[in-house]
Amino acid sequence: MIFRAFRLSVQQLGDPRFRRVLWLGVGLSLALLIMATAGLIALVQVTLSDEVGLPIIGPVTWLDDILSIGSVFVMLALSVFLMVPVASAITSMFLETVAQAVEDRHYRHLPPAQPVPLSDAIRDTISFMGVLIGANLLALVLYVLFAPASPFIFWGLNGFLLGREYFTLAAMRRVGRTQAKALRKAHMGKIWIAGILMAIPLSIPIVNLLIPVLGAATFTHIFHAVSARTRA
Repeated sequence: MIFRAFRLSVQQLGDPRFRRVLWLGVGLSLALLIMATAGLIALVQVTLSDEVGLPIIGPVTWLDDILSIGSVFVMLALSVFLMVPVASAITSMFLETVAQAVEDRHYRHLPPAQPVPLSDAIRDTISFMGVLIGANLLALVLYVLFAPASPFIFWGLNGFLLGREYFTLAAMRRVGRTQAKALRKAHMGKIWIAGILMAIPLSIPIVNLLIPVLGAATFTHIFHAVSARTRA
């Protein structure tokens, strides 16, 4: 089921709606990271005065400049780590477009889906982004403590979070939030495995930017597969 869903999603990568969501996700993620960097620099400059007295050295006027430049490098380092989780969260806001493209091609017999209201989509995206970024920042401690196992921790954590969120969002369009959660709980093992398979390519530069869109399509296929089995 999982590999078939992924194969069908890869075959549809040329769909213009897939490409549109891809560029929107990447563009908005870059804009968010740039804004976060600018905000951090502004915070450093506001917090520090023009002149700071240091022991032995005495008064200095360049500390805020050094810390501002350091803030840029900190955000660049974090962006490498957080770019894909942020893109994944933002792409979830446009999952409706990807899911509809999948259904138009593979599930034409279905009646129109119930679109998720924009306010709900934005709320879910902000909530998911907070959980995803927070969990990955906290996991940094585990990466340091258990360095040899850090790839497996990354894959397991992000696989669980991505699978959980993407499946729920795909299912909500058809069965509502309550039944979507019930389906997710009933098939959590498959969903987590699919999420891990989605998280593994997150470690590959460039390829990882395609994963949010492929994940949205893959979990749409998985939802329809488990939904059909449940009805049977």
